Amino acid sequence: MTNTPHAIYVLSDATAETAERVLRAGLAQFQHVATEVRIFSLLHSDEIEGVLREAAQVSALIIYTFVHPEQRALLETQARAYQLETVDLIGSLMGRLSDFLGAMPTGTPGLPKLNQAYFDRIEAVEFAVKHDDGQAVQGLHLADIVLVGLSRTSKTPLSTYMAQKGLKVANVPVVLGLPLPREIEQIDQARVVGLTINVGALIRIRRARLKALNMPVDTDYARRDHIMRELSYARDIFAAHPTWPVIDVSEKAIEETAAIVLRHREERLRAQQAVIEGG
Repeated sequence: MTNTPHAIYVLSDATAETAERVLRAGLAQFQHVATEVRIFSLLHSDEIEGVLREAAQVSALIIYTFVHPEQRALLETQARAYQLETVDLIGSLMGRLSDFLGAMPTGTPGLPKLNQAYFDRIEAVEFAVKHDDGQAVQGLHLADIVLVGLSRTSKTPLSTYMAQKGLKVANVPVVLGLPLPREIEQIDQARVVGLTINVGALIRIRRARLKALNMPVDTDYARRDHIMRELSYARDIFAAHPTWPVIDVSEKAIEETAAIVLRHREERLRAQQAVIEGG
């Protein structure tokens, strides 16, 4: 049995919450299998091919919810061109409902309630995209959570997953020999979380990534000696910041790691509130 994560991409013209919940329920029956889930919400027709092109690089399974038949047809056509397997969670249901009810669907994606929580999620998703992989570090002070870790330690999928819960999450890569951006030292350190992984798991994940990109797997990026130096460098950074909780993501599902991050956040928020009330 391989431990290389199986990539699953969830695409939606709305918040993707329905598709993600159905997927997570299904994955609960396969906890022994490593998966990496990425969520793409609020997609427009002209954005679909770009996501599928990326998905093809990792041979991802495509799960989608689009209410417009034209968008579903477009996705299926492009997915076939990239030889990707797809699962339409809503298309057949909409057809059966339309026949049974004798009416046509409104074609309104998700019909979300436009309350503050909805807008918070949209803003959080946009924030995660803008602050992914060390981008826009000048905005780190606006983040609820800042994830710090080596490449392929689940920073991006974690950011996206927690953004769906309305949290603004930024992530910053640890790069061997390079200092972290100074902006990290200037923000509330209680918001920063370190991510680590064991050497064997990181080698497998990186080799799978290189193979999916048709690149040689014996580059420094996936070599054991180089990865061990990277992990040592990351440990030194974490040791220099003892207030950061450090989570080992080895063999953990995204939702499991997210639950640990959120628990640390709740504990720190309670501790800060206790200090305020005590003062």
